[in-house]
Amino acid sequence: MNDKTLNKPSSTTGMSRVDGRLKVTGQAKYAAEFNVKGLTYGVLVCSTITKGSIRSIDSKQAENAPGVLAVISHLNCPKILGYPAEPAKAPIKIFYDDKILYNGHPVTMVIADTFERAQHAASLVKVDYNEEKHITSLKDNLNGAVAPHDDAEYKRGDPNAWATAPVKVEQEYIQPSEVHNPMELHAIVARWDADDKITVWDKTQGVKDTQSNIARIFGIPVENVQVHSKFVGGAFGGALQVWQHEVAAIIGAKVVKRPVKLMLTRADMFTSVGYRPLTWQKIGIGATTDGKLVGINHQAIGQTSTYEDFAEGPADVSRQLYDCPNAYTSNKILSLDVGSPTWMRGPGPATGTFALESAMDELSYLLNIDPIELRLKNYAETDPESGKPFSGKNLKDAYKMGAESIGWHNRQQKPGALTKDGWLLGYGVSGGTFGADREPATVKAIMLADGTLIVQTAVSDIGPGTGTMAVSVAAETMGIPVEKIRFDLGDSALPNAPQQGGSTITSSVGSAVYMACNALKEKFQQLIGNGGADKPDYAQVLKQHNLPKLEVSVDSKAGAEVDKYAMYSWSVHFVTVLVNPLTGVVKLDKVTCVADSGRIISPKTARSQIIGGAIMGIGMALTEETVIDHRYGKVMNASFADYHVPVNADIPQIEALFVNKPDYNINPLGAKGMGEIALIGMAAAVANAVYNATGKRVRELPITPDKLVDWGVVS
Repeated sequence: MNDKTLNKPSSTTGMSRVDGRLKVTGQAKYAAEFNVKGLTYGVLVCSTITKGSIRSIDSKQAENAPGVLAVISHLNCPKILGYPAEPAKAPIKIFYDDKILYNGHPVTMVIADTFERAQHAASLVKVDYNEEKHITSLKDNLNGAVAPHDDAEYKRGDPNAWATAPVKVEQEYIQPSEVHNPMELHAIVARWDADDKITVWDKTQGVKDTQSNIARIFGIPVENVQVHSKFVGGAFGGALQVWQHEVAAIIGAKVVKRPVKLMLTRADMFTSVGYRPLTWQKIGIGATTDGKLVGINHQAIGQTSTYEDFAEGPADVSRQLYDCPNAYTSNKILSLDVGSPTWMRGPGPATGTFALESAMDELSYLLNIDPIELRLKNYAETDPESGKPFSGKNLKDAYKMGAESIGWHNRQQKPGALTKDGWLLGYGVSGGTFGADREPATVKAIMLADGTLIVQTAVSDIGPGTGTMAVSVAAETMGIPVEKIRFDLGDSALPNAPQQGGSTITSSVGSAVYMACNALKEKFQQLIGNGGADKPDYAQVLKQHNLPKLEVSVDSKAGAEVDKYAMYSWSVHFVTVLVNPLTGVVKLDKVTCVADSGRIISPKTARSQIIGGAIMGIGMALTEETVIDHRYGKVMNASFADYHVPVNADIPQIEALFVNKPDYNINPLGAKGMGEIALIGMAAAVANAVYNATGKRVRELPITPDKLVDWGVVS
């Protein structure tokens, strides 16, 4: 699978984003910025109770307000053809019945000729409810958790072996709910072009999936649904499915017979597009006195909604990360009167590693063994779960690189032993892993007569630089300047591509670009003949053969290698923190993240991915938490004023390092995903550093000063 072209020194290694100028100059248009002819505006009215039913809706004032075109609810919503076929456990069918399933459940939508008029009219809608008792607290209802599917429980060897080990740790850890809060709010513009034909401009991580889901919901042919999503202003999993607001806008456009734009508010983002579920975890981990793991027992319970089962499997990471003969994992879910959670960057392992890697750190202190030494002592050379060899694993290199960068040799095993400028100084480390998959993808490559190469596929780009990666691969493979390449994406009319999620796009789409370009080169070689140059002048060849263009379309997918190897990307996060001994305030001093994710295609965008993931991990560790007042079932901090994300003042120097060893067992590029591993493990590294600084172990995130002021330094 190796190719010499991709092993040469690259002329694209320092290239900037191909869409960077469009974004910084405002020329890139996002979903809410499309203003089509006859546009109208939709505003949702959401429930103010958490569970019950609608007794009545008084919309007369709203209907008579200036500019109002329609007020839609379950009382007058047109029949949605796909709804009856939906299973019992499924996303909410908006405007379908009078049931209220969570606080913030959309109950009506006002459509008007301006946004301001729609907003005003929405404020005039009066809804009365029949309120029922709700349950929104996971901690108070853990006994009600159930297994979501048959393989939610896993056993290897003796599930209780950890309990009889000479040295053991047993602790509980809590990961609070985190909310998707990208810069771009979710939005859609929906326009019916005929009774069974629709065009949408939407924020989505997968135009093909959105296309098929809209077709299914509305009972129309897939080819009659056109989805545009060329630019996405950040998405961490919240745009991986069709949400209620998207369906509402499409319904509204059908009712008023004009295009409808609907954009969520920042507060809506906390209730309407999923979140990382609040999760309780319990870990029992045992080892011999010299640090060899005997057994791991990892149980997790995550919250979900009453209407939809969502399970991300946080305990699964304890099956994979270390060489341990005995392992037991259990993933359960608890149905509550809340909106459905969904995938969020690093789903499962991001939560699971907080517990596992915190427990490993706790074990290292009981054993009086350096935390890195403990991890290396239990390094898995083959996959503990499947027994397969890894397609590629260079985690030892990552530990070494990160330790040197952070100055790990300065760390002291005794907590609280180091200070810096009057602050307590601590060192922390954590590993991370995420599956390295390759999904089917199709790419069309077109060489025009002027020597311009057009590369096309329907993939969305949520920010990591997909276009830059694709252009880089195409430029290297074809041997032409990046300025001569155009990458078309984010359009459902283009060739098939997977959703941008799960760290699969470089492996999947990048491989398809590489294969399409090679196929195009072969086609040119057939025109030239055996005596032609290795790197022909493509424009000249087309001119000689009187051809306006030459094109190929190539399907790419994983092969037999998926049965031969266990495929993962790996990361190690190193952190130094400073803790104020009087106030308990935590400051990050330095962060080093090392990625073992195969060959690095685009170093600039790869570095950005690692830094962005690290910052998300800092937020997970120190600031982010969705707070519900369980008396009312309402999110109390649904704003950036109250839901704290890291800002520039919170971010220290972050060094992003790459092992950069190709893994050709997965794909011809040798590249693996890094979007998830950039985050996974970061929270545990921070928590471990805080313990090293203070001797205080925080097992419920985020680590806020109030959780540190009882260590004795502060009375």
